[in-house]
Amino acid sequence: MCRILAKQHVDDPDVPTRPDGVDGYAERVQIALILHRVELEKSLCETDDYLNEMPDILAVFDLDDIPHYSSLCRWENEYRMRELRRSAEQAGWSGEAAIDASGFQRDQTSYHYRDRANYSFQSMKTTTLIDVNSLAIKDVHFTTQKAWDGHIGIRVFRQNAEDLRVLSADAKYSWSDLREECRSNSARPLIKHREQTPL
Repeated sequence: MCRILAKQHVDDPDVPTRPDGVDGYAERVQIALILHRVELEKSLCETDDYLNEMPDILAVFDLDDIPHYSSLCRWENEYRMRELRRSAEQAGWSGEAAIDASGFQRDQTSYHYRDRANYSFQSMKTTTLIDVNSLAIKDVHFTTQKAWDGHIGIRVFRQNAEDLRVLSADAKYSWSDLREECRSNSARPLIKHREQTPL
């Protein structure tokens, strides 16, 4: 069922399973594996283990081996962003947007996850670009690095510059390069100026 639904979702369902060589997978395969993982209600690592032990299921997807779970994670993020943008288009986009960030603190890292994935993080910054009229989310940026808001802001703006007329932000995004980038793309920057010296 997941394979059939995935074929209905793509433009060209007859593309080979690995059209781009040994590292590439067809879009229908990516979608089918994501749907199957959701149906199994398993984590990425558990899905990887489960499918590696089930060669008959791999044959249904025309696969000899399962992609690494990090590939599954990347595919899921890409399709989430695609659906997010599609939802924003349906809600309506006025061209007037606000950008802001929030943080997520992880005080106790899962040692089991860190050992299996060879990766850990203590905090994550989430930056969202939101239409001020419809409140539709246009774009989301995630990072576990200590990135400055101005650098993230200019990156998010560049990805959405053609759809923006006004960009609102607080003083954390006060950066001359970001303002100039907005003006060069015919967008008005409404960014509070940061005071560099005490009044």
